[in-house]
Amino acid sequence: MPRFSSRLLIWYRDNERDLLWRRLFRGDPYAVWVSEIMLQQTRVETVIPYFEKWMKQFPTVKALTDASEQEVLHVWEGLGYYSRARNLHKAAKIVVEKYNGELPRDLGALRQLPGIGRYTVGAIASMAFGLDEPTLDGNLRRVFARVFDVSQPADSSAGEKILWGLAAAHLPRGRAGDYNQALMDLGAAICLPKNPHCLACPLMKLCKARELGIQEKRPVLKPKKSTPHYVYVAAVIIQRGRVLLAKRPSKGLLGGLWEFPNGRVIPKGDAVGDPAKELAKAIQTATRLKVKRKDALGLIRHAYTHFKVTVYAFRAGLISMSKDENLKWVRLGELDDYPMGKVDRQIAQKL
Repeated sequence: MPRFSSRLLIWYRDNERDLLWRRLFRGDPYAVWVSEIMLQQTRVETVIPYFEKWMKQFPTVKALTDASEQEVLHVWEGLGYYSRARNLHKAAKIVVEKYNGELPRDLGALRQLPGIGRYTVGAIASMAFGLDEPTLDGNLRRVFARVFDVSQPADSSAGEKILWGLAAAHLPRGRAGDYNQALMDLGAAICLPKNPHCLACPLMKLCKARELGIQEKRPVLKPKKSTPHYVYVAAVIIQRGRVLLAKRPSKGLLGGLWEFPNGRVIPKGDAVGDPAKELAKAIQTATRLKVKRKDALGLIRHAYTHFKVTVYAFRAGLISMSKDENLKWVRLGELDDYPMGKVDRQIAQKL
């Protein structure tokens, strides 16, 4: 066994994280799948209560397929990146129809399931099926980039190729699951993005970046583009104890979630118009609803992956509306039953 993996696994034996999905569901393909999807771009402490709630609501693949998409989105609400939940739901149906409710061990078949890419294939194959497959998440990228001083950007195709090659080259046969989880734990607890705990690292003597004093300069990443900022207005229209909601398209950002009718305030040159004055025009342009502004409910700021928004919410009166199957009048006391993104849930909490 190479020095890299032997030192890593000795450290892991005494320092493995106590994670719910490992403690209660170790080796369960469904639990590994759900936890790894939830952990994509999401912190462990955020995932834990969602994973617990999910497994109570959908304890098996079959239970997940029996649920509606709205039920699935409701359990996922607040975790973000909602395509993950929709893809889990779609993939579960395929697993039941084609594989009798059991995740396939075949890597090609796994890769064909919605929402399962190379990283998730490696995680499921190694942790659930004991197959000798590497995986590569943000933690693993950071560890390999530092230990082997990878100067290619980790988020480039060339950098990815190098890092996947390193992950495969040092994988100990028969211990892939432990190896992958050990690297995840090392990156989460020791090899941190900033101020890494190098003196506590089992790979310290092998780490080229530390030897050169450049550990915080690895991994190299491509320059970030500036984050655009958009201004929206939202209309809260209440009639006889019911509020008007709109259902978003099933694909795309926040797909399938419910929201208050809204529209973007289009800048005039470099200046954004007064949201209060722009409400009626923006709402009619985006939704074909004719509304009249009443009082302001407040503003909400939120950051998505690639852009930021400021949303100004107003109570509004309805002048006219066209028939639209994606619009629905909902009792105020039933708003919690409708899955929403964080911005709209904050607006709902103001009512």
